Amino acid sequence: MKISYRDSGVNIDEGNSFIEDIKPDVKATFNNNVLGGIGSFAGAYALPSGFREPVMLGATDGVGTKLRLAIDSRRFDGVGIDLVAMCVNDLICDFGQPAFFLDYYASAKLDRGCATRIIKSIAKGCIEAECALIGGETAEMPGMYNKEDFDLAGFAVGIAEKKDLSRKEAIKGGEFLVALPSSGLHSNGFSLVRKILFEVLKMKFEDPFDGRSLIEILLEPTRIYVKTFKKIKERILGLAHITGGGILENIPRAFPDGIGGIVDKDAIRSYEIFKLLSEHMEESERFRVLNMGVGMVLVVDPSEVDFVLKNTDGYIIGQTKSAIKGIILQ
Repeated sequence: MKISYRDSGVNIDEGNSFIEDIKPDVKATFNNNVLGGIGSFAGAYALPSGFREPVMLGATDGVGTKLRLAIDSRRFDGVGIDLVAMCVNDLICDFGQPAFFLDYYASAKLDRGCATRIIKSIAKGCIEAECALIGGETAEMPGMYNKEDFDLAGFAVGIAEKKDLSRKEAIKGGEFLVALPSSGLHSNGFSLVRKILFEVLKMKFEDPFDGRSLIEILLEPTRIYVKTFKKIKERILGLAHITGGGILENIPRAFPDGIGGIVDKDAIRSYEIFKLLSEHMEESERFRVLNMGVGMVLVVDPSEVDFVLKNTDGYIIGQTKSAIKGIILQ
């Protein structure tokens, strides 16, 4: 008896058809630095001109258990944006300009419709982040995943000026902390969020909440801050992406040694979903797990704060302070 790859659960022909499905969306992300097309063993990207001492930066991330909600609700049009956002938002915190992106999609059995929607979403995120989707991997792995489950990973590469990597050393204390609003929960804390909402409160996906269904609120894609960063990058001293670790653990990553920060928690413009979740969490826990409505925090010299506020949707939530450690909530 002869056994084919398809007999084991892997359909090569379906995978090839899927590649044809996504080609137009992938090509839509290309710019003049992309060399070659789709189908090579590796993606090629020319180093952009204009950098004096270019440094390559890399970031990788996933979407976490937010995927569980996407799978269970069969809503896939935003998780690719989440994937791109989680990577490129990290790159800009080291003053990196996103150049290209790679994705990894693994499932028990390739569902072309589902996979195509996800890659379209990734391409949409790449266009928003102004980076090219130059490659990816689609893995069909029966026995590793259950039924309709899948996982995503993303890899972003960017370029920065070497001198900008040490820009935070200019932070001395007294700079303003400017919050850029999140679009919602973004892509962290969902294991706890799911437990509170669906196990403790017994809520349902379609329950109305703050003018929308609950699942729409939860699956709102992560905001991508690349275009905002490019407008103000010469006017700021540091950035912190508020992901896992929340406000308390991420803001100090943008500071040099010997500098901490004071955050006025009442100044934070939160959303109803955070207010609901906060009823079931200790204060220190919610500011360490959730973004509380803040997706990115900028460190801005007082001389530049007016420019930054006028050219973003940011607002002041605190200041840096010397001789303290970490973030103090007031």
